[in-house]
Amino acid sequence: MEKIRLGKTEIMASKIGFGCLPLQRRPMDEVIKLLRKAYDSGINYFDTARMYSDSEEKIGAALSEVRNYIYLATKSHHFTAEGILEDLDTSLRLMKTDHVDVLQVHNPPFCPKPGGEDGVYDAMLRAKKEGKLLHIGITNHREHVAREAIESGLYDLLQFPFAYLSSESEFKLKDDCLAADMGFVAMKPFGGGVLTDGGAVYHFFSTQKDVLPIYGMQHMWELEQMLGFLDNPPSEADAAPVIAADKAQLKGNFCRNCGYCLPCPMGIRVDMVMRSYYNLRRMPVSQLMNEEWRQMMEDTKLCIGCGACSSRCPYELDPPSRLPELYEDYMEHWNSYHAK
Repeated sequence: MEKIRLGKTEIMASKIGFGCLPLQRRPMDEVIKLLRKAYDSGINYFDTARMYSDSEEKIGAALSEVRNYIYLATKSHHFTAEGILEDLDTSLRLMKTDHVDVLQVHNPPFCPKPGGEDGVYDAMLRAKKEGKLLHIGITNHREHVAREAIESGLYDLLQFPFAYLSSESEFKLKDDCLAADMGFVAMKPFGGGVLTDGGAVYHFFSTQKDVLPIYGMQHMWELEQMLGFLDNPPSEADAAPVIAADKAQLKGNFCRNCGYCLPCPMGIRVDMVMRSYYNLRRMPVSQLMNEEWRQMMEDTKLCIGCGACSSRCPYELDPPSRLPELYEDYMEHWNSYHAK
């Protein structure tokens, strides 16, 4: 498998990175088989987070015996010195290791720096001196925070949403990150789930030098699909029309399914509703034509326009302004489906 250098970390990571968030959805025995298959097939970079419930525990159970041959990256969503160090110790215990290769601050609303009142960066430096982590990273969905992290020169690695739907400024962010010799890890390579053609996605990332996509996988067929592209890589001729069609339909301020808009004080599933337009056109419509989905869309009428979701959206989307049209769009499909 092709290896890429993650900037000044000098990590030589497999071009297929393993995103471990979905592991929390599958039982332990299945996950162990999946992770061992990934390792045996040449995947050596595994990205998880303290927030991903039992993902780290499953990694420890599956990969502790081969720890010296893989890279482990995890994250802490706490923005205090005490919280991030406590998370790190928990991560080490669960993954059965004495260090992580990369510890990332998990989507902070600011860029932690030395001497900050939060104490986060200084705590990570202390942990690095103690050998508990080798490299300091940051993940973010906010372009201005990611850019500040690059310009600060403090971080070894940046993880940021990146796909062929990314904006021009996001492509420049990626280029600037690589120019600063920072590792660039692409989260949400499938655009948060709106992209459905694995071949097109794989082809795109084959053209992105030194960019590491981490594919969130929970089923063996997902892993086997990505591995299959190693021996039978999709051609430009096959991928280009798919990419062009996806860009025409989806490029712009679409919902990436990050979930930071939640919770809604009225109980509206803002994340699911905001993606309903794409789901109706890119999934078997029968999967959405049930009472649970209909009630979820009916609940949009409860919106009081408080703006809580809008204030939390890192992509500056304004869900309250979209909810009425998304409800009408769904009901058109509902009435058409049930009229058959």
